[in-house]
Amino acid sequence: MDRSRKWLTGFGVVLLTLLSHMTSALEVPLDLPQPPTITLQSPKDYIFDPRENIVIHCEAKGKPQPSFSWTRNGTHFDVEKDSKVLLKPGSGTLVIDISGEKAEAYEGTYQCTAHNEHGTAVSNNIVIRQSRSPLWSKERNEAIVVQIGVSLVLQCRPPAGLPPPVIFWMDNNFQKLPLDKRVSQALNGDLYFSNVLPEDTRNDYICYARFPHTQTIQQKQPISVTVLANSPEGERRPGFMMPLGPTSTKMVLRGETLELECIADGLPTPDISWQKDGAELPSSRMSFQNFKKTLKISDVNEADGGDYRCIATNNLGTAYHMIKVTVKAAPFWVSAPRNLILAPNETGILTCRVNGEPKPKISWFVNGVPIENAPEDHSRKVDDDTVILSNVQSGSSAVYQCNASNEFGYLMANAFVSVLAEPPRVLTPPNRVYQVITNNPALLHCASFGSPIPTITWYKDSKISIQNGDPYVIHENGTLEIHVAQPLNSGKYTCIATNNLGLRENHVYLEVKEPTRILKQPEYKVVQRGMSAVFECKVKHDPSLIPTMTWLKDKGELPDDERFEVDMDSLTIKDVTDEDEGTYTCMMNTTLDQDSASAMLTVVEATPTPAIVYEKPDPPTDLELTDQTERSVQLTWIPGDEHNSHTQKFLIQYEDILHQPGVWINLTEVAGTSTTAQLHLSPYVYYSFRVLALNRVGYSGPSHSSAQYRTNPAAPDENPSGVQGVGVEPGSLVISWTPLTGFQCNGPGLEYKVQWRQKDVEEEWSSKNVANVSQFIVSASPIYVPYEIKVQALNDYGSGPVPEVVIGYSGEDLPLSAPDNVQVMVHNSTLAEVHWEPVSFPSVRGQLQGYKVLYRRERGRHETEEDTEQEEQVLTFSGNRSEGRLPGLQPYSVYSLFIKVLNNKGEGPPSPSKTFETPEGVPGRPSFLNVINPSLDSLTLEWGPPMKSNGRLTGYTLKYQPVNNTSELGPVKVMTLQANETTITLSNLNSSMLYKFYLSARTIKGPGPIVTEEAFTVMDTMPPVGPAFGTVNTSVSEDGAVISWEYFGHHKNVYVEYIIENSKEDWTKESVNGSHSHMIKGLKPGMSYRVRVVARDAADPTVHSTNEVLVTVPAVPSRQVDIATQGWFIGLMCAIALLILVLLIVCFIKRNKGGKYPVKEKEDAHQDPEIQPMKEDDGTFGEYSDTEDHKPLKGSRTPSNGTVRRDESDDSLVDYGEGGDGQFNEDGSFIGQYSGKKEKDTHEGNESSEAPSPVNAMNSFV
Repeated sequence: MDRSRKWLTGFGVVLLTLLSHMTSALEVPLDLPQPPTITLQSPKDYIFDPRENIVIHCEAKGKPQPSFSWTRNGTHFDVEKDSKVLLKPGSGTLVIDISGEKAEAYEGTYQCTAHNEHGTAVSNNIVIRQSRSPLWSKERNEAIVVQIGVSLVLQCRPPAGLPPPVIFWMDNNFQKLPLDKRVSQALNGDLYFSNVLPEDTRNDYICYARFPHTQTIQQKQPISVTVLANSPEGERRPGFMMPLGPTSTKMVLRGETLELECIADGLPTPDISWQKDGAELPSSRMSFQNFKKTLKISDVNEADGGDYRCIATNNLGTAYHMIKVTVKAAPFWVSAPRNLILAPNETGILTCRVNGEPKPKISWFVNGVPIENAPEDHSRKVDDDTVILSNVQSGSSAVYQCNASNEFGYLMANAFVSVLAEPPRVLTPPNRVYQVITNNPALLHCASFGSPIPTITWYKDSKISIQNGDPYVIHENGTLEIHVAQPLNSGKYTCIATNNLGLRENHVYLEVKEPTRILKQPEYKVVQRGMSAVFECKVKHDPSLIPTMTWLKDKGELPDDERFEVDMDSLTIKDVTDEDEGTYTCMMNTTLDQDSASAMLTVVEATPTPAIVYEKPDPPTDLELTDQTERSVQLTWIPGDEHNSHTQKFLIQYEDILHQPGVWINLTEVAGTSTTAQLHLSPYVYYSFRVLALNRVGYSGPSHSSAQYRTNPAAPDENPSGVQGVGVEPGSLVISWTPLTGFQCNGPGLEYKVQWRQKDVEEEWSSKNVANVSQFIVSASPIYVPYEIKVQALNDYGSGPVPEVVIGYSGEDLPLSAPDNVQVMVHNSTLAEVHWEPVSFPSVRGQLQGYKVLYRRERGRHETEEDTEQEEQVLTFSGNRSEGRLPGLQPYSVYSLFIKVLNNKGEGPPSPSKTFETPEGVPGRPSFLNVINPSLDSLTLEWGPPMKSNGRLTGYTLKYQPVNNTSELGPVKVMTLQANETTITLSNLNSSMLYKFYLSARTIKGPGPIVTEEAFTVMDTMPPVGPAFGTVNTSVSEDGAVISWEYFGHHKNVYVEYIIENSKEDWTKESVNGSHSHMIKGLKPGMSYRVRVVARDAADPTVHSTNEVLVTVPAVPSRQVDIATQGWFIGLMCAIALLILVLLIVCFIKRNKGGKYPVKEKEDAHQDPEIQPMKEDDGTFGEYSDTEDHKPLKGSRTPSNGTVRRDESDDSLVDYGEGGDGQFNEDGSFIGQYSGKKEKDTHEGNESSEAPSPVNAMNSFV
């Protein structure tokens, strides 16, 4: 700004200039000197809980950091002298610990002062008062007797508390008294009956007062009301019980809530209505309560004053009452003073404009001192609500206070004047991006600071100066506003802040986005029950914004039901039910805007329809190409008839007329609810599109082809895949790849640029361009060396992307050398380990595949000639190995081996042959074992030597043992035989006995596996002719049929077999070896079975069997049990008798105790609830000290288990609560939790912890 022009037009121009300082509250950066500013303070009226610390907040900022002091009741409050008072470090907040102190000592008016070298700021006057809940005044309530139909008022008159208590009426069982238009509670807590009825008779009308801060509920003595019907009151016109008389007055303060109340009597009960003379009631701020007996108007203003008419009406007439409402006003701000930042020699104005009724008085202070008592300052002029500061100088910074007051309150504000010389700085972060939707206003901020206040100028794209005027507005705080933003407004904006000390610039960016629009709205649907409903919602939005589609039902969330399927642009409801009826809304949200549309769903009864015929859908029609670009196009179509089967998806195919005419290729699929698809295209393709629809029957026929769409040629987008280099023959490298398709070539003249060079050798790339091939052979290359290979696609329009480098190897040749230093370590008779020295890598001449070990058994060590028929065995060890194991060798043998190295081409020369021997092992099993020549007491065994002796045989071991009829084995006998023996006769055996034999061969390494055999000795007498069984007996029990028999045979396998009589099924067989009886279980009652016992033996083909016997299983009779003889019944009767006896004893003891109940204890237990004082130290109640006899409140005691049965009504005191663990005190009050805090009350003589009672619910009553 040109400072010389500033003073040319005199004070008027100066005033206009200074007004710019008032347009917004300036924030001074905290790194600059500035006077204190109060940032946090407690409310003017602070009521504290005497059980908690007093915390008076006072926070301020400034440079330097302010110091704090306090006054109490107008005099200095020395915080340091009071050990109970703590000033928080770095803050002015006071914390007063009142535990163990009289809280009243800290009541008063407090004010905080924040001071630094640039000025002093002061807080409001904060009035600190202790919350109080005084006891109910002493009174006795006389019983009330009234006639039916008369009006009645039950007075509550609670003690005045701080803050005032909340009033409610309950009965002895803590149930809320029902209120209606006949029975209502007035604002003062009294209970009004417009007319009484017989059901109003009760003796427990109890008024409760809840004092929130002390967490206390007190109750009035119960009031008894009896309604008589012997002289009923007749019907009567309405009259007003409250307020009395034809008119009354009411004063209310501006901004508060006006409550007007009218309660009328009459029979029948009158109806209440309200009118305002000469004006309408303010419906937006008005509400009726208490069955229209109370009119509430919130946020009262001057227009709400006037005459309000309350009208009470019944069928006998009408009554009126006029309430004259006067609206007064505590002071309120029109324009509060704001901080001033002035440069030296500038002029500024502080204004303090307030209003109120009556008109407030305005007083000015400087740094907390009345301005008339402050040091004289010739540059300062006070004119009522304005202070003018002229030609300010450095060092004249200060904090000014404006106080406006009338009889209803006061306002006080601080505003500092800071004199600074500071170059501009821009406070808005640099490079901020602003995004708006087209046709919406855009605000680009340029918050700045400087002294003098900087001038803001704006530029677009760093060169176009923006002037104030359509479409731009530059606000006085520097913000640039574009009323209606358009896409052309997008770009870079620069703001420059300038004053006489310098300039500073900042850049921001504006992006104007397309609006979100619903192109196709959901439509009204009428759907039969059980069918599906589909709502479509197609949306267009700015592509740079991320959209979110949300569906709502009746303005709420969709039901959590899998029948509701949300797709990208549709909602499908399957198997529709009546509950699905409603309004469905699709809402598309982006970060900047949203659009929504709704449609109704109506569900109707399903009507019988002929059998539904399901067919394939008809082909889609009317294919259209839109939004055409080089690489994409949008295809739209109209679906064909679905033929009673919902379309599941659409298949889009294309034909490349240029490269593959007549061949249709699948391109993409979209959901069956879509009718558009965005198709991604390739260059140099002549596209034709068609669409097929799929339902559960199958695909439709293809649609007619779309119009042809040709994409322009371009360089290839990709290179061939599958590039590899492989050497097929020595000295050559074959480079191969998978060629691009015509679709992938992107243009004519497709070629491949093949590049190669030897890896890790400093040489240039060799290259060759080839066409119409998929491999290239590099000849005259060294044997098996690595090559770097690249294959790049190119056409007439350019080259493809930079290809990746692939490593390949030239052709391999056979290895040149064999492994050296072959060594064999024999671990045991069947395992050896071979070691060798690997060949050098160059001699492999290819990729090392491993080593091949070839070995052969030449002969056994005890044989004299070589076994020429042994096959050569081969083991291959992969990789660069130097050892391997040879398992499965034959013991006591001579082996030879040699080793070859392998690559992909083949095997190298063999190593020198190496011979090794395996040691002896255990022999194989004898080749056979036979039993010959059995007699009464002897058997002869003969056997053959093992097929593989695996060493020198040292002999045989023979073991044998008898086996009796029950298959039990007898003692084992062991015999050692010579190696040259192959037969032996065993004598002294038992006749008719089965023997089991075990034979094994031995070498020095131990015995080999055994061979077994069994045989009988000859019977001492001939077996009897006929069956081996004697008598067979049967019996039947509840568990099954028992079969017993005599058996004389020697067979091992004996079975009981049974079958249902006359059945053709197979016999059921159960083994009974070694037994002479058996129980058959699981037989069916009432059925007959054929049963026999059978003996079989594998060595004896003869089958021995008993005669068949017939067993009949009786049917199960019905069981009738005498309950008197059951053990459980007798035990139950005994337990009941014992319980009755115990109860009788307890009753007897209780009766004796009841006779000795002292009168004093009864008096102590039933103290008067109203005269129990509250202890001041802990907020609990003291002991009862009145000797007057008072009956206890009915319902105020709890049973011995600490609980009170709650009435079945749900409308109880608990419903009014906020939670807590309150207790019912002895004076009839309730001490409980109302603010989430938990306190424990300690009562003398009662230290036990009792179960919570319903009385605790009182603590949560609102």
